[in-house]
This record gives sequence, C-alpha cells and structure tokens, in this order.
Amino acid sequence: MGNSGSAVKVCTDHQGGINWLSLSPDGQRLLTGSEDGTARLWSTADSQCHGHFQGHESYITFCHLENEAAFTCSADHTIRKWDVMTGQCLAIYRGHTSIVNRILVAKDYLFSGSYDRTARCWSVDKEKQIQEFRGHRNCVLTLAHYSSRDVLEDEEEEEEEEKVSRDLLVTGSTDCTVKVWWVSSGRCYQTLLGHTGAVLCLILDAPNRELFSGSTDYTIRTWNIVTGEQLKVFKEHQGSVICLELVNRHLYSGSADRTVKCWLVDTGERIQTYKAHKHSVSTLKYHAGILFTGSGDACARAFNSRSGVLQKIFRGHKFIINCIQVHNELLYTASHDGTLRIWDIRGICKRNKWRLKKERSAQGRGSQKGSLSRLFNNKVGCMVQQENGE
Repeated sequence: MGNSGSAVKVCTDHQGGINWLSLSPDGQRLLTGSEDGTARLWSTADSQCHGHFQGHESYITFCHLENEAAFTCSADHTIRKWDVMTGQCLAIYRGHTSIVNRILVAKDYLFSGSYDRTARCWSVDKEKQIQEFRGHRNCVLTLAHYSSRDVLEDEEEEEEEEKVSRDLLVTGSTDCTVKVWWVSSGRCYQTLLGHTGAVLCLILDAPNRELFSGSTDYTIRTWNIVTGEQLKVFKEHQGSVICLELVNRHLYSGSADRTVKCWLVDTGERIQTYKAHKHSVSTLKYHAGILFTGSGDACARAFNSRSGVLQKIFRGHKFIINCIQVHNELLYTASHDGTLRIWDIRGICKRNKWRLKKERSAQGRGSQKGSLSRLFNNKVGCMVQQENGE
C-alpha cells in the first residue's frame, strides 16, 4: 500500500528539536523534552499544550511522565521533578558531573545514567541521592530495573543485606558492557561481557529471567539475568542496533542498516525484515498487530507486523524522528525539527483488525479440517496441517 498520510495536527510550540516523548500511564497526557531547554505537557483529548516547564540551563535529553508528576533530565547535569497541574518545579536532583542522558522511575526510586560514567538512585519524594553505581569505564546510556522477587527463589538470594531491598538496576554503557547492580548497596551483581561495541538499548523480560541488549557491534544478545550467562546472539543486522521492542516473545530490532527485524525469542530465528527506510531506524512501537517506525529519513511508517508489508508512510517532518507513541488510534511523532505531529491511524487499525479476524477464521477452519483428517489417517492429517499452515 505505502500511501502517504498527512498529519491531523502539527504542534510547533518548541523552539528546538524534541529529543523524547513520554505518555502518561493513564494515557491522558504527553510530555515532550526539547533542545530549547523546556518540556511541554500535551492533552491527548484536545492535542493542546497545557503546561510549559522552564528551569533547565541546557537542553533536555530525556523525559518521563507519571500521572501527577513529570521528570526531565538535562545536559545541565541535573534532573527535575515537576507538578503536572501547576507546572511548578518540585525538586532538583544534583550530583552528576556531566550530561544526564537517561532517567527511569520505578516505585519510590528515580534512576539516572550519565556521561560521568555513573548511574545514580534518588528518592522520588526528596532531592536526596540514595545510591551511586560506579564501575563503568565510559558513559551510561540505557537503564532497566527489576526486583529479584520476580526472578529469584528465596534460596537463591545471596546476601542478607540484599534482602532488605531486592531491587536491581541494569545499566548499558559505551564501554561495551552491561552491569546489574543491587540498589540497596550499590554493589555490582553481574557484569555481562560479550558485546564489542557500545550498548545502546536494553529490554528486560523479568518473568522469563531474560535481558536483551542491542549494540553498535551490529548484534543483539540475550542474557540470563540470574546467572549472567549469554544465551543467544542475533547477528543478521548490518549496522548498529538502535532500538528494541518485545511483544509476545517476538523481538523487534531497529538498526542503522535501515531495517527492522523480527525474531522469535525462543529459537533465535529471524522471521521478518521490514524494509523501505532510507536512513537509520531511530525508534519503533508495536500496536495491535502494526509496527510503527520512525527514521532518520524524517518519515514514520506503518507495517503489517506479520507479513512485513508497508501499509502507510507518514511524511511531513524535516529531520529525524526521535520518538513515537500510539494512543486511541492516534500516532504521535516527535522530531528534531521541533514539531510534534499527530496522525490519524483509524483506517490502518480497522483494516488490520479485519485482516486478523479473517486470518483467525481461516486458521479455525483449517484446524477443524486437520482434526477430521487425523481421525482417518495420521499421515494424511499431517499433510493437511501443512497445507493449512498450522
């Protein structure tokens, strides 16, 4: 299909590129963080700007939105917490000595990663640093968090001191390593070695004890987060792996090689490649059987996640799309051109729902047919299954 779509709204309030876009858990608001040193709050109901957060002394690198509070981090070495309703700055977290490039909010913790080679843990409600994680030889680019309760049995717990707080932080660095840290003590629990390039992205699947890391060495690696064992290496990309998305044991990876690939996590098999990008794939988001991508070619795209067929191209941005979100059949794209664009994707979603319904119906008929065949002859039944794609 591959037809172009025009934005239903273009928001031009920012005076600099938008580096990140965060959706609140309740889906009512969006937060944008910009090169102009400010963050803006948007309503998903009317697409209007309802908040302007000013105070940082340099550009905002990343932002995170909760229902009642917003968090921003900046090249001014600080993190700020904001009241969503009033726009008031509630806290300034100081301690990093270089650019803070990533934050993560989990429970009562605020985690941050910086070019100063450290990650830090802060109390969300106070401007107090709780812990510093020091050991990387270069900047910390990406973060993940989990509780050992999700992955460890009681007898597997190592030290009494760690049982007080069972939270762990995962950090990926340009020093080619991934590290796992006990939050309570700051002690390094595991160092995951194998990458030969900077670690750019992490995805955690705590219930299955797995961590996925993407790197400038063109690979994705899977790790057991309890033992530190490297489980699989996905090697087919021809460029840096920039972003990852995990959905229903399918791993999607966006790369500087201008493609997204879909992998079966359990086998390591690559089952689909999504092409058509004219530059690096900078961000991706899976939604209801559709894979949305943002690229350095200034376009967003929608693919049928199963077939790999390009369904739509969203043109209008002038520079790289840094982040995308999907809510209520609207696609939000934030770009280095300083604009937030909103696109209507109802038509794509409707067609995809109809297609999925049709496929499920066909599979159901095929399953009944195969079951009848097996009653008469197992060998013939197997042939029918293959014909029906079971």
